[in-house]
Amino acid sequence: MEETVDQHVLRPAPDRESPDATPVHSPAGGSTLLDRKFGRDEITVVRHEVTARLDTGLLADRLHGFVLAINEVITNAVLHAGGQGRIVLSVTATTVCCTVTDSGPGIPEQFRRPPNVPEAFEVGGRGIWLAHQLCDEVTMATGPIGTTIELCVHLPGRNTMSGLVNEGATAG
Repeated sequence: MEETVDQHVLRPAPDRESPDATPVHSPAGGSTLLDRKFGRDEITVVRHEVTARLDTGLLADRLHGFVLAINEVITNAVLHAGGQGRIVLSVTATTVCCTVTDSGPGIPEQFRRPPNVPEAFEVGGRGIWLAHQLCDEVTMATGPIGTTIELCVHLPGRNTMSGLVNEGATAG
């Protein structure tokens, strides 16, 4: 019997898939802007590729914050999950999402919930916190065979509830 999978929902873990397996997130009615593996020496290159793909005015003043959140997640994958991962950047009519997958040992329990503000002189611990501050949605699926983190930002002026462009709306 063939099992169907809702591609809009993250699996509990990347089900032993390598970072070059098929995409975890395929947006309905959307398109993939970037889909690539990355390693320790490519963090800066990936950050520049993400910026180039998104620097079209779609995110307006949220671009740099979203890129920073992505940079933190890919850096965590490299530092804590074996030195490599996979990034898939996609866009729909209302949202831009970035999915980062690795094959590491999973995220420790204390880092799985939305974190508190890190202490001023604490070393590390800011990546996931920043992602929660800079993105509209942060979804994490982790386990002993890997982690998938999805970061999403709603596009300015788009109605995310109905998927329609919010034309003619005025602030009240």
